[in-house]
Amino acid sequence: MELIYPSYYQTFSCIASNCPDSCCHEWDVQVDADSAARYRSMEGSLGDALREHLYEEDGETYLRNVNGRCPMWREDGLCRIQAERGHGALCQVCQQFPRLRHDYGDFVELGLELSCPEAARIILTEPMEWVAESLSGGEAPEYDAEVMAILKESRPHALALLDNAAVPLPQRLTLLLMYGYHVQAAIDGAELLPFDPEAALAEAVQFAAEGDAEALAEFYRSLDVLTERWSARLEPSVSPVWDEKLAKFAQYAVSRHWYQAVSDYDLTGRVKLLLSACALLSRLEGDLIQNAQLWSKEIENSGENLGAVLDGAYTEPALTDANLLGLLR
Repeated sequence: MELIYPSYYQTFSCIASNCPDSCCHEWDVQVDADSAARYRSMEGSLGDALREHLYEEDGETYLRNVNGRCPMWREDGLCRIQAERGHGALCQVCQQFPRLRHDYGDFVELGLELSCPEAARIILTEPMEWVAESLSGGEAPEYDAEVMAILKESRPHALALLDNAAVPLPQRLTLLLMYGYHVQAAIDGAELLPFDPEAALAEAVQFAAEGDAEALAEFYRSLDVLTERWSARLEPSVSPVWDEKLAKFAQYAVSRHWYQAVSDYDLTGRVKLLLSACALLSRLEGDLIQNAQLWSKEIENSGENLGAVLDGAYTEPALTDANLLGLLR
């Protein structure tokens, strides 16, 4: 089995009370079954507090958010469970966040979640290289081997398109959309032929319309908005700022979501997910890293919102090729 992770994965360290947006801020924390059982039987005032705020919904157990915070959050920014019982007493979500793990059976890919402020800072400012280790064990994969082979062959090319700083960023993002369609055709049964960037750019010009940034923002406003901070930012300016950190954002999104297309054969929706985010983030006021972190918190950490964007790639006027390509001009 192969273990794959970005070079900064092993060096990440939580900044705890110095974090500007705690991971227990504005979320109801999902508690795994073993931890929930342990919390319900825990003695003392900590156990009483946990039982007071645990609730079940759709077969899952959660810690109810109180006044915008997890009830275990202390005024010093630390977690009461960890402070009183140690790191091992945390539920699985809290022990793992912001570390990502995608287990495909014969290989495992690790990463960091952009929704963590410190992880966002690292992802969008520090160089990243892939590290691969060979480990014993693993399981027979259940994925479609032919589709995964296409995704494995194509992802490095997608990342390379975004890494070419000699090409203006809007053109790189345009090429990524066209390349996404190129690979989608192979997933749908066509042969994966060499990609011609020059021809792809010429074709994209024919599809582009006048980009409507307000329509894109209105689509994001129509989703389940988690925080007032994000809602207040969804007022896009007319002129985009193509900060090079957006290229790193796009590379992060490709790294995280490209292989996920093996589950439903939908690569196009995932490419539009990251392109819509880039088009939006390029036009929002405020710090780009903070805005990208909020985007991830609102979209990537919400199954409902993530699904709405993926579905909207085929139904929403704001996410049409014409509008996205227009916003990238």
